[in-house]
Amino acid sequence: MSTPVATPVAESAVGKGGPRAGRRITGFMPLIALVALVAALTIADPHFLTTRSLTAALRTAAPLIVLAAGATLVVLCGGIDLSIAALASLSTVLLALWLPDLGGLATPVVILVAAAIGAAQGVAHVLLRIPSFIVTLGGMSILSAVALVVSGAGTVRVVDDSTVKWLELYVAGYVPMSAAVAILVVALIALILKVTPLHSWISATGYSESAARLAGTPVDWVKVGAFCVSGACAGLAAVMLVSRQFSGGPTMADNLLLPAVAAIVVGGTAITGGHGSVWRSLAGALVVTLLRVGLPIVGVPSAYEQILYGVIIVVAVALTLDYSKVSIIK
Repeated sequence: MSTPVATPVAESAVGKGGPRAGRRITGFMPLIALVALVAALTIADPHFLTTRSLTAALRTAAPLIVLAAGATLVVLCGGIDLSIAALASLSTVLLALWLPDLGGLATPVVILVAAAIGAAQGVAHVLLRIPSFIVTLGGMSILSAVALVVSGAGTVRVVDDSTVKWLELYVAGYVPMSAAVAILVVALIALILKVTPLHSWISATGYSESAARLAGTPVDWVKVGAFCVSGACAGLAAVMLVSRQFSGGPTMADNLLLPAVAAIVVGGTAITGGHGSVWRSLAGALVVTLLRVGLPIVGVPSAYEQILYGVIIVVAVALTLDYSKVSIIK
């Protein structure tokens, strides 16, 4: 009974007249940015639009796409998950350590452990009433320390990578398997949201949590579930990194946190929650990846990469922020 009631909660927050003009523009922003970026890189380097270059870009983008897709659900609920990169790094260490003993079972076990850690953070956020920013910031610190302890503060080599090597294969000889899996994950999440009440529940929670509770939406379960999926995606991203690097490391995925956040906001997902989609985060991840690949092409030193991400995040948040939900900016 809660599903038909919760849906109008999200719709009323948007307004009876439909999305605002700015909201329509931000809906196409990821695709416009992607096309413009491809065109600019092609002009800067005519050899960019080759099978080899595009394949390399897709392989680089795969872990970022998965990370951003999972974290998008948390952002849609009005929260934030800052621990995804640290959890992915820890997962690479666990996978590298468990592969010799568990073999093919190591991959699902690592993903389940990462999902459980994500769910635990969600439970802490819900039960202790602590902001998700603080919970995941503390989680990021704890997970990073655990990764350092478990790995002995060093790289853990993978002697036999046969059970994860399939991610380095190619579909139809051109599309990297890791990229195909990443797109499949995005499609699966989007399908589940579409055919279940979850989309209405997540949107309602993000638009107005108090109104969603009054409408009968299981807000606490929705939040815990979002954190659980975010953790599972971090675990899968770790599997992709290990298959590519043939090792696990306590800081292997740490440099993906800012790109993942940038991918979400560039994709048009409002940081205040309630508006966005995993498909937009996919486009945002491709934009961010092309920026990383394109900086050396146009002669920009890689040292400026973090500056660029900071500017992108600020500008994207300014364009997508729902000011009707934030009366006072602190």
